[in-house]
Amino acid sequence: MSPLVVAAVGLALYLRYGIIQNTPVGLACEAGEQSLTCTARLAAIQLFVRGIFGWTAVVAALFQLWRPNVVAFGVGILSAAFGLVLYNTRLSALAVALLVLSLARAWPGAR
Repeated sequence: MSPLVVAAVGLALYLRYGIIQNTPVGLACEAGEQSLTCTARLAAIQLFVRGIFGWTAVVAALFQLWRPNVVAFGVGILSAAFGLVLYNTRLSALAVALLVLSLARAWPGAR
């Protein structure tokens, strides 16, 4: 799971510093340029403005806390990684805390 998290953080950092906060890219997109970069920029902005990364991480972490499984943990940690880098820090930090708390439970079949 660790390489996947590293890749997610890398992609989120690229989105933030290479596309969203890059002034020439922002000016070109605001001027009406139609490109994949501008579409990805707009999509990322819409997702973090609405808190989608943070809420997805919290929902996945709550599901992981209720019924532990690898998929919920993976979705939670990846969404939290995106949220921590892309401005959804409060909800993503809560999700990380819930994910850590979920590790204190016994996983199904561990007995």
